[in-house]
Amino acid sequence: MTIAIGDRLPEGTLNEFIDVETEGCALGPNTFQVADLAKGKTIAILGLPGAFTPTCSNQHLPGYIRLAGEFKAKGVDEIWCISVNDAFVMGAWGRQQEATGVVRMMADGSATFTKALGLDQDLGPKGMGVRSKRYSMLVQDGVVKQLNVETAGLDVSTAEKLLEQLG
Repeated sequence: MTIAIGDRLPEGTLNEFIDVETEGCALGPNTFQVADLAKGKTIAILGLPGAFTPTCSNQHLPGYIRLAGEFKAKGVDEIWCISVNDAFVMGAWGRQQEATGVVRMMADGSATFTKALGLDQDLGPKGMGVRSKRYSMLVQDGVVKQLNVETAGLDVSTAEKLLEQLG
């Protein structure tokens, strides 16, 4: 079953590579409970098939980085990029994309959270294994308020589209 508007995010964990150690967050990969991270926050989430892939690197993620200030101005507390990659890859990709401090690069290495969302896809024939579908989502206090899942290409899950939905 695919998550829908009005649903609460499923229980699960995501990993994030932390570049600067802070209280409660060690340097390197850190594991976070999704429910704890989402509590009391408005979060824009973009899900995509893979770090360093052409559309994800050249179009999808850069839009969210570029428009992060506009998301903040409309009440979004955080932007998360979720992909079925490990935290090391997501951290490296985030540094390469200059996303540090702008977009949280969240790793779902075994696709457990992505499968719980019902947004997984089998890209085995393309040599990529199980990956995330391309989507965007607005979440308030753990509840999905907007959901845009791509059927092909990059159209409905862009940063511009999600900003438009924020009003």
